[in-house]
Amino acid sequence: MTDSKASGAAPVLRPRPLSPHLQVWRWHLTMAASILHRATGVANYVGGLILAGWAASLAQGPAAYSAFMSLLGSIPGKVVLFGLTTSVFYHLANGVRHLALDVGKGLDPKVADLTAVAVAAFAVAAAIVVFVLAMLTGAL
Repeated sequence: MTDSKASGAAPVLRPRPLSPHLQVWRWHLTMAASILHRATGVANYVGGLILAGWAASLAQGPAAYSAFMSLLGSIPGKVVLFGLTTSVFYHLANGVRHLALDVGKGLDPKVADLTAVAVAAFAVAAAIVVFVLAMLTGAL
């Protein structure tokens, strides 16, 4: 390639390289697990806001607390609570998985895929166990 200053020609701009994005990469389990880990982190912040709302309703007195608990005890409220419970367990288990990956364990693609599925299965199973226990004790 010749130098444009030496030849007197105008500089030629080469197109800048594009960063890879979701339309370029083929989806795989570890990619989905990573994205879900980030999404559950955001969902856990929403859960923190719900917890703060619970504490605020508790501080406002029996009427506010009763109204808040009726909202959480409704079908949509229980669905949200189940989702948050699953989110917390997923984020916890995948965080442990990431610790193992960070020290170099489980980097083989088959093992990484297996642990990604195991984390998701654990999160759903643990949330179901928590909800069954809550129903058996009358908390739900």
